[in-house]
Amino acid sequence: MKKCFLLIFAVILFTSCSYKVYVVRHAEKAAEPAANPELSAAGTQRALSLREVLRTKKIKRIYSTNTTRTLNTVLPLSEVINIKAEIYASRPDSALIRKIRSHPENQLVVGHSNTIDDIVNMLCGKKVVPDDLPDTAYDNLYVVKLPKSGNGSAKFRNRKYGHRTVVSGVPDKAAMTR
Repeated sequence: MKKCFLLIFAVILFTSCSYKVYVVRHAEKAAEPAANPELSAAGTQRALSLREVLRTKKIKRIYSTNTTRTLNTVLPLSEVINIKAEIYASRPDSALIRKIRSHPENQLVVGHSNTIDDIVNMLCGKKVVPDDLPDTAYDNLYVVKLPKSGNGSAKFRNRKYGHRTVVSGVPDKAAMTR
């Protein structure tokens, strides 16, 4: 009984000493207008999938660029947890990372195919996402687990959500094993 209590206490203590930053690319966009498109039907479904995946994850902050597609990607989650997205500049920088790290609580960041790698790599302090995402990749859910104390290293996982992405005509193998 005593060992069971200690184990439960250790699990609670361990999980309360870290927080998670979820990073996703905006969902699939419509072809028109080219400048600032809405989500496509598939993108709307993906945004709903994101809501279902993250609705119980105790998200306390949401960050988005100021484009229709990123804001609409987080809108279903934003509405259900009653948290408005905070806008960040189109190119993530050290100020955004400092802001995320200054709030040690679960957060969501949505960006673009050419910025997701920058955000994740800056949060992790090393290169874990090698390059910009392919134009057809939408199902990555990057999870960066950070220590609340600010001391220690980040832990990184690439999960998948929503329907499978097909990159260059070949289904993403990681998506097939989720």
